[in-house]
Amino acid sequence: MTAKVLGAKGAETDHWAQLPERGTPASLQVIAWIALHIGRRAASLLLYPITLYFVITARAARRTSYQYLKRVRGESARWWHVLRHFHCFAATILDRVYLLRGEFERFDVTVYGKEILDCQIETGKGSLLLGSHLGSFEVLRALGVMQKKFPLNVLMDVVHNQNITRFFDALNPRIASTVIAPDQPDTLIRVKESLDAGCFIGMLGDRVSSGDKTTQCQFLGTPATFPGGPVLLAAMTRCPVILFFGLYRGGNRYEIYFEPFADEIVLDRGRRAEDIQLWMQRYAERLEHYAQFAPYNWFNFYSFWD
Repeated sequence: MTAKVLGAKGAETDHWAQLPERGTPASLQVIAWIALHIGRRAASLLLYPITLYFVITARAARRTSYQYLKRVRGESARWWHVLRHFHCFAATILDRVYLLRGEFERFDVTVYGKEILDCQIETGKGSLLLGSHLGSFEVLRALGVMQKKFPLNVLMDVVHNQNITRFFDALNPRIASTVIAPDQPDTLIRVKESLDAGCFIGMLGDRVSSGDKTTQCQFLGTPATFPGGPVLLAAMTRCPVILFFGLYRGGNRYEIYFEPFADEIVLDRGRRAEDIQLWMQRYAERLEHYAQFAPYNWFNFYSFWD
């Protein structure tokens, strides 16, 4: 495949941001009240009718769930597969309430590759933690910030889904304060200062935002558009890149996987587009591996391959 990096594509690549926000402040408050006053077990049971409602009413997300599950399973998907997919997403949303409140005793979290983080911490230098919308990002943020396992700031879009963002930020302002908004005048300065202070910078690499440079990668057998931003940021900061995947495994179980990705990314001026595509293709291959390992953890409910 000929490598190419495209310019900003606006609505063609960030049409996920145009999707209407479905969570209202009132509904989120109800869910939180149930979670905190009735308990996780009862709240988990209530997720089934809630999930069924969204499967019935969220037509676009339902359609894209079918498309994704067919690709990742290698065979046709049925309605109960889509229901399970939506329920897995709902379960991670519910668990955010507990994770952000620091109630880790509720969960069985297994960490693989922690020695990779430990070695990086010993150097005293920061690193990029490159994740995805596969599984739970909050389980990593909560462990890093609340349990002081490792210093962590995150690059995160706070404009889309503002109701949900404000709701969860209010649960734990300390974690909310670790967010670095992209596309701000001081974004790169804050990232560089965090890295110089030995912090990890978490970011997600599987969703294109307005203004992003993009590249085409093979993902689950079909070309898909990925952002070039993670590679460009790593190349500018000259810092190591570590992959992470926080997978929900059912019940109260989570698994966090860390993998070394690059000690340093250097882009050749003469083949800049090709280099970006090669690095993002490596990322897409690891994302595909974990998507096939935990297929119901994929939470990009929009037409990813269009």
